[in-house]
Amino acid sequence: MNATIEWEDDLLLGHLGVDRMHEEFVEVARAVQAAGDAELVERYAALLDHLRRHFESEDRMMVETEFPPRQCHMDEHAAVLKSALEVEAELANGNVALCRDLMGELVGWFPRHSQHLDSALVHWVNKSRLGGKPVIIKRNISSLSRDDGAGIPGNGG
Repeated sequence: MNATIEWEDDLLLGHLGVDRMHEEFVEVARAVQAAGDAELVERYAALLDHLRRHFESEDRMMVETEFPPRQCHMDEHAAVLKSALEVEAELANGNVALCRDLMGELVGWFPRHSQHLDSALVHWVNKSRLGGKPVIIKRNISSLSRDDGAGIPGNGG
């Protein structure tokens, strides 16, 4: 069984539109992961609809802002969508296992894609429009030491 994707602050990138689209991805992906076989086709169709809108939105943003490495990013979107559409055809023939395998791959791919390619896009867009990188306030700070607080301001470190 693949891990269920969860929304977490580490997925925030600092662009409201992108962050909302990413949160929606997590929501629809979780719905597919949780679906029984009878619900799978319907929920997978919702995922495909989301992927089309998600990738079109980011691709349009890259073109409109002349994001330099856009072709590589857009090619990755196209490859993921192509695989997802191929799985849709297999799912229509009853291949539930292939669909569940793809979901495992997607939920593993998404955080890496988001933190590398999408974060670079968000930085580019924010710098172009606002003159700097986004400031992101995250609730789940995992970089703090779990020791006695040494090194944390106000804790004697």
